[in-house]
Amino acid sequence: MATSYLGIPPSSPSFAGPAAFLAWNWFYAYGILASRTLKQIYGIDHNGNPRQDLNKYGAVAVREGKMTQAQLEQLQRMEAASANSIEAYTFFVGSVLLALVAGVPRQTVNTACTTYTIARLVYGAVYVLVSHDLYSQIRGIAWWTGNTSCLFLLWKAAHAPFKFPNA
Repeated sequence: MATSYLGIPPSSPSFAGPAAFLAWNWFYAYGILASRTLKQIYGIDHNGNPRQDLNKYGAVAVREGKMTQAQLEQLQRMEAASANSIEAYTFFVGSVLLALVAGVPRQTVNTACTTYTIARLVYGAVYVLVSHDLYSQIRGIAWWTGNTSCLFLLWKAAHAPFKFPNA
């Protein structure tokens, strides 16, 4: 019997694969890409108004030697990557759920989820770690790849032979 990337049989009615992808991508967007821990390390985390920490305290931290200008810019890119990943997550969730409801084969859903996840990992890494204008273009390619996997799931859902339960 063939298996998917996760070891789940392609015809399995289990939601384990899609659920794992949804959970992982949520944790990645809201946890791993969150700048809070680094802001705490640099001493510029203020819970009273945390979204303004970099605007309000970033330049001061650079002047005081708590961080370099390059570190401040990396933190700014990290916050932008997190915000974009949170925004993209809703499209991902919607496309996965619609595909599951429409009866798109699990192997197809898992493949699209794998593509999305890899694209978002590349997107986040390039956004946070690459400041060079030319090389940062890889981020755009990763962004489009992730969104295309969601569009693919919507297309597959639109063409799935959906049958209402008990019909």
